[in-house]
Amino acid sequence: MTTILVTGGAGFIGANFVHHWRKVNPDDGIVVLDALTYAGNRANLDGLDQVDLVEGDICNTNLVGRLLRERGVDTLVHFAAESHVDRSITGPDAFVTTNVVGTHSLLKAAKTAWLDSGTGRPHRFHHVSTDEVYGSLDPDDAAFSETTAYAPNSPYSASKAGSDHLVRAYHHTYGLETTTSNCSNNYGPFQFPEKLIPLFTLNALSGRNLPIYGDGMNVRDWLHVEDHCYAIELILKKGRVGEVYNVGGGQELPNVAVIEEICRGVDAAFAADPDLAKRFPNAPAANGGSSLELKTYITDRKGHDRRYAIDETKIRGGLGYEPKRDFPLGFAETLAWYLAREDWWQPLLRRAAL
Repeated sequence: MTTILVTGGAGFIGANFVHHWRKVNPDDGIVVLDALTYAGNRANLDGLDQVDLVEGDICNTNLVGRLLRERGVDTLVHFAAESHVDRSITGPDAFVTTNVVGTHSLLKAAKTAWLDSGTGRPHRFHHVSTDEVYGSLDPDDAAFSETTAYAPNSPYSASKAGSDHLVRAYHHTYGLETTTSNCSNNYGPFQFPEKLIPLFTLNALSGRNLPIYGDGMNVRDWLHVEDHCYAIELILKKGRVGEVYNVGGGQELPNVAVIEEICRGVDAAFAADPDLAKRFPNAPAANGGSSLELKTYITDRKGHDRRYAIDETKIRGGLGYEPKRDFPLGFAETLAWYLAREDWWQPLLRRAAL
């Protein structure tokens, strides 16, 4: 039995990880630290037993240190981050504060609790990062590996790169037992509807435009969040201290292909369930049309990376990781979740006026 502290555990990936960890480790203690900003949601943890949600800021080093000591935490999984690239372009300060200063705050607290106190207790600080720290690939370039040089192109990815370097430094300088994972684009349940898949899914349901940056041919590797959570579990249980592991879904797709899959999935759902036309009367599919009618091309965003791709050789060969879903299956599951959980996303839309 262990006690695990999950930062950002009421957000998208963090909440999915808490659900996953409770399922596979039912006796472990779980403490969630979340500032409950716009993307954090108490409802994401509904139905979970013995999960202690603490509302607080990762920049509060004293609070983090107290939780580590008083709750007997020996594993910290760090998800808390500002993560939306568009927001980082218009407001980069919050990204530096949360992603760089906040990560350093956690590292300081962990060092004090686990190393400076002299307990000698085994511990793990796992840092969740992004493939965006590696920059952009040309169409024929080799996929990102753990040895790819960092070349972040947005304030978001630059702030995550800075946090990655701090985690590495605390391991090599102080001996803090760390691991880092750099993941590709996640999707699945509980994703705040500002990211591509939930945003375009809900737009198709409401008959709103599907705004596509540039030519829509920017390529991403798509990773279902539950496969990501499984990968983190493997890293915590089998990964080597001080190592970095790249995690992907093995589904390298241009954005326009993802959007067209969303449109096909929504239209097929309406064809299979006539009640959806009553629930979502503004959807093209409710009126004999196609969601593809909503596609709209807009000016590309600043610093838009052309392609990401993940080389998973290390985690597949070393830890036995293999994603369980291809994109059509993963999206079908995701669409079914959003159709069934209007009670979850409608309040978010009203609050954020998305």
